[in-house]
Amino acid sequence: MPTRLRLRRTPPRVLGDEVYSSRAIRHMLRRRGIAVTIPERRDQAASRRRRGRLGGRRPAFDEQDYRESNVVERCFARLKRFRAIATRFDKLADRYRAGVVPASLILWLRETTS
Repeated sequence: MPTRLRLRRTPPRVLGDEVYSSRAIRHMLRRRGIAVTIPERRDQAASRRRRGRLGGRRPAFDEQDYRESNVVERCFARLKRFRAIATRFDKLADRYRAGVVPASLILWLRETTS
């Protein structure tokens, strides 16, 4: 049985929560040429400020992009109200998608009628 090759593409931007704000993650993404939108944790910011000039500058952060990522996370939360999607009974991707599509349609229809 021949294996299908999957073309891999580098995403232009990665959105993440404060959990992924480590220096190592940012460095790895920067090395690969991927823009990062991850808020800085308070303890990291305080440490950077305490070190003064040696702490470096604040990491770039696009607040508008981060606000838009919330829409996607809310959509996932709404989809997880459906038990089969939340527990992932269907292990094959096409069968899982067969559950996600009608669930998305139901959510969309509920939203347009209210």
